Amino acid sequence: MRTISSGLITGIVEEMCIKANTELGCDLVSALSAARNIEKSEIGRDILGQLIQNAQIAFSDNVPLCQDTGMAVFFVEIGSEVYIQGSNIKDAINEGVKKGYEKGCLRKSVVSDPILRQNTNDNTPAVIYYDFIDGDKLKIDFMPKGFGSENMSALKMLKPSDGIKGIKEFVLDTVKNAGANACPPFVIGIGIGGTMDMAAVISKKALLRTIGDRNHKIQLAKLEEALLDEINKLGIGPGGLGGTVTALAVNILDYPTHIAGLPVSVNICCHAARHRSCII
Repeated sequence: MRTISSGLITGIVEEMCIKANTELGCDLVSALSAARNIEKSEIGRDILGQLIQNAQIAFSDNVPLCQDTGMAVFFVEIGSEVYIQGSNIKDAINEGVKKGYEKGCLRKSVVSDPILRQNTNDNTPAVIYYDFIDGDKLKIDFMPKGFGSENMSALKMLKPSDGIKGIKEFVLDTVKNAGANACPPFVIGIGIGGTMDMAAVISKKALLRTIGDRNHKIQLAKLEEALLDEINKLGIGPGGLGGTVTALAVNILDYPTHIAGLPVSVNICCHAARHRSCII
């Protein structure tokens, strides 16, 4: 067994919270630059330029990319040979979120009760998904998910007979409905299969993929390309002010499902598709 201290996890999570909110990934910066080169709308090109400049200022001044510094979402892979010493991993992660959001002067957006709406004042509790793998490594993926885009996400329980056509129609309708509200250009995660809850989880996990990478399944890679092309024909454009670049990427993850079902979830992310990954 390999021992990992909970204090180490807390320290790493603290840093991830700050870095993810202030440093946009190189793949996103490159995607925005490429989008500006192909955008046909003058206003759209100007907006994309402002988004690139915003990312540069956030990095150089160590300030958040967006005022909505998100709800802390984690995907954690725990090796079978890992023993965590000290507090449990859930508490270690939440302590890291508390410290990171305080040290980084990040907005604390979590309320303890969805009805009573009292702020927890430390951006916890985080939303944490666990997976168990072989080996002696611990992998942590962090995503601060803003709710301007989260609120425009959707899930639908399609029938198997709806097929690819039904999936496309649902995805396009969801993007149309989001419009300017979700701060385009988007990164769009799609989960297909599993159960209602599994489809939603994998649609969010799909957002972690590097921009430009395709699904290893040929049929899903083709669907990603087709959907990206059709979404960019909707005319929503950067900032929702019209243009030819409405989305930077469409990422699909799938999971085996029931013979009677075809769950589909669309998790929309704004142009600031923030995330950080660490392997301990």
